[in-house]
Amino acid sequence: MIGVASAMPDSPTSSAPIGASSASHDTRRPFVVVTGLSGAGRITALHALDDMGYVAVDNIPLPLLGDLMRSTAGNPGEMAAPLAFGVDTRTYGFDPHELVRQVRRLRERSDIRARLLFLECETETLQRRYTESRRPHPLAPDRPVADGIIEERRQIGWMRDSADVVIDTSALSPHEFKQLLGGHFALGRGPGTRLSVMSFSYRRGLPREADLVFDVRFLKNPHYEPTLKPLTGRSPAVAAYVASDPGYRPFLDGLKGLVGPLLPRFDAEGKSYLTIAIGCTGGRHRSVAVAEELADWLRGAGRSVSLSHRDAEAAGGAGGAGAERTT
Repeated sequence: MIGVASAMPDSPTSSAPIGASSASHDTRRPFVVVTGLSGAGRITALHALDDMGYVAVDNIPLPLLGDLMRSTAGNPGEMAAPLAFGVDTRTYGFDPHELVRQVRRLRERSDIRARLLFLECETETLQRRYTESRRPHPLAPDRPVADGIIEERRQIGWMRDSADVVIDTSALSPHEFKQLLGGHFALGRGPGTRLSVMSFSYRRGLPREADLVFDVRFLKNPHYEPTLKPLTGRSPAVAAYVASDPGYRPFLDGLKGLVGPLLPRFDAEGKSYLTIAIGCTGGRHRSVAVAEELADWLRGAGRSVSLSHRDAEAAGGAGGAGAERTT
């Protein structure tokens, strides 16, 4: 995550080119290795990838990986099936060092787009999940769950540094988790980084999935206007009030001038998904209004953008709270 303060640049501009990359469509076979902490969501991830069109296989011995890839390659001249391979400390013969070595070798092949997905989760959340399921931890079958979590972090925690995508599932609902996976691994989309713009409340914590974070608490707050307080930033009246702040337009121009030049660079690096988070105190007025305008601007430039307001609905009231859109 890259935290960005609310200071405005000296010479803002919004004219930077932000069109999607013109690179040719990637014809390599998609291959995702799903691993991480037990209980962090590996099975949910594999089900989601299966729904996207991957052949999803879980917990086969690592030495059989080559056979699995050959058996799903299809007939000569046919497109090989996208493959998702789940593996963790329960897998027979699991060796995290060998797994990372195999992924690195696959990344060097010109016919495969191999990516390692590492799923992380807070210890307290993992303990709650194991308590609710009444299952022992695989590394501590006759000891407290916490002992197994500690041991597993010791054995495989370092793998996150070798991962292409790391997702912390601690605060994600199943729907949010699947949406995030779709952003990174969905099939059949054109080239270019897919974008997610979201608003949030600082009171409820930073969104773990965010790549770029912008703080708009310096803007004047509609919360203190009785007629605007029940609404959200999707209301034209609230949006106009926020936009009347003298700092609003310079900030938006500076934000566009910062984000715009980054996107073609992300495209060139092959980054599949980027989440831009806009935060204010309550996540209801200012952040929502800014997120709406930023998403509209990105769509106008031809980008595929999903827009969500994480905490607007939690704050209650009218004005389209909690809405989520993708275009």
